[in-house]
Parts: sequence; structure tokens; C-alpha cells
Amino acid sequence: MSDIDIRITGRAGRITLNRPEALNALTEDMSLAIERALRDWSADDAVALVVFDAAGDKAFCAGGDIAKLYENGTAGRYGFGQDFWRQEYRMNALIAGYGKPAVSFLQGFTMGGGVGVGCHASHRIVCEDSQIAMPECSIGLVPDVGGSYLLGRAPGRVGEYLGLTSARMSAGDAIHAGFADHFVPRQDWAGLIATLEAEGDVRTLGQAAQDPPVSPLKRDAPELDMLFAHDRLEDIVIACGAAEGAVARAATEGMSRNAPLAMACALRLIRDARDGSVERALRHEFRYTFRAQQQGDFLEGIRAAIIDRDRRPKWTHLGVADVTQADVDAMLDPLGDDALVLGDRP
Repeated sequence: MSDIDIRITGRAGRITLNRPEALNALTEDMSLAIERALRDWSADDAVALVVFDAAGDKAFCAGGDIAKLYENGTAGRYGFGQDFWRQEYRMNALIAGYGKPAVSFLQGFTMGGGVGVGCHASHRIVCEDSQIAMPECSIGLVPDVGGSYLLGRAPGRVGEYLGLTSARMSAGDAIHAGFADHFVPRQDWAGLIATLEAEGDVRTLGQAAQDPPVSPLKRDAPELDMLFAHDRLEDIVIACGAAEGAVARAATEGMSRNAPLAMACALRLIRDARDGSVERALRHEFRYTFRAQQQGDFLEGIRAAIIDRDRRPKWTHLGVADVTQADVDAMLDPLGDDALVLGDRP
């Protein structure tokens, strides 16, 4: 059985992620297949729109295939990960700038690499059990796949909060933060997709959408705006630690688990992406991921999270106060000849 099912049904190009046993984690071959299909369909008048969905109930896509990245990285084969991220980011940029409507159906977990596929689509659908997150700092990485672009455009300081704490968004939260557009109950998805296939018209989405659930993120926004407005990561951590209440407590707990170097770099990337393009955000994210296996905490983060599962990573820095400007620059300086090159939009 293929890891991805690509076909044309009626007026729709259909892309179904098909690794439910692995929470539809994205491989390089899957990324390549998505890019090829999108480029083929861009000039095909028979394809009016593209539909992304996924097999299984637990996840649209819970991220990239990080176990394979760990296997190659610990063997010193850093080029495997660098090539994976190059290809993935090209695919992310293609989805974000696609010339035809793209509709994604995001059930269960949509995290990391899944955000790069599903949340750059022009029309993003969530349901009752949707949980969306950028948890990269918890494994020594930064919000990538264009995630810094989405976080940078979230209202107020919500993006900084989500990126630094790895917090999960419910359906209502995702719509508030700009990671999703419409709430449609899961039981209505099959009929909605059939209509999209038959009519090739995204206007049907507005007719199917319902009022989204309440967003705790929107409720807590004034407090988050105050806590995460500081220029320095260290001051954000101090402010959250000094404040009272559940919001500050949860933020402090989230950041205490994450890699200090990754959070410092993520803060710069998110704020830098606020006024730029998704392509620029991807190029800047790649500066970090290109170096992450050798210079960062990525391999240690994967070891602690999914290999040994001890949840006790030994980060390079003991705390955020130990991360210097030079440390951040060393991860985010331009790459010269190794810089990410993105293809033209079809």
C-alpha cells in the first residue's frame, strides 16, 4: 500500500496521506510526490481545485519522519536531513503560492510537517478533534516548514506564545490564530469533499461551515500579549515566572521543557517573519535546520522524545540566560552557497 494516494476525481486533484499507523508522518518521497502532482495539475484545466486529506482518525499529519532523520544524523550523514528539509520547504512554498484553490481537512493531530502541508492551503478545515501545534522547540528545532510565517502573522503575541511553549491549538484556537479558516463537523466531511469533486467550487465551503467552538487562546490573548511582548527571551521567561494564574503557569511549564537555543532562535524567526513573505521565512528557517544536527540540540531532542523516551534532554545551554547573541547568530547567519533555493511558482 502506498504512503500517499494521488488521483483526480471529478474536478478535484486529490492528495490523501496514507500512513495512519505512523500518524501520517511525512517522508521525503511523499513530499516529492506532492510537489510533482501540484506542478502537473497547475496547467491541467480539468483540475479546478486540490483537496488534501488523510487516512485514519488520529491525525492529518503529526510531523516529519524524524526517526529516519535521527538515524542518519547520529551516523554523521547530515546531508540526509539537509536534503529532506530542502525538498520539504520547496513543497511548502509551492502549496502556499499555488495558483488554484487548495482545501485541507485537518482531523486529529496536525503538527510540524503536517502544518507545512495543511496550513499553507488556501482553505483549511478543522473539526471537533483537531489539534494543531508547532512543537519543534521541544525537540531542539525551530518552528519551520513556513511555521514562523504563520506564527508571525498570528494576532498580538499569540505567535510567540505558541512557538516558544509548543502549546496545542483546538479548532477554535486554530481559526483565531490564522492556522485554519472553517469549522465543519467531521461527519459532514465526506459529503463536502464529494461536492468539491463534483462542482470544483470552493464557495461551497462557506455554506458548510459552522460557528467555531470557543477559543481559549482568544480569551487569554490580553494576558499573552503582555507576557510575550518583551524583546528578550529571558525577559519573557522572567515575566511568565513572576505572573500569577494558569496562563502564565502553563507558559512557564512549556518553556521550561524546551531547548533554550531553539527558543531564542525561534523568537527571532517569528518576529522577523512578521513583515516578510513565506519564501523568506522558509529560507531563514533553513539556516537553522541546515545546522541543527551538528550545532544544535536536534539529535538530543529526538533521543529524549522518541528514541529513549526518557524525556530528559541534556540541552547545550542550561537555561535561556546562557544563550548569547553570538549563539543565535551562529545558527541563523546566511549559508552562502548552501542557502535554500526555491523554485518558481507554477
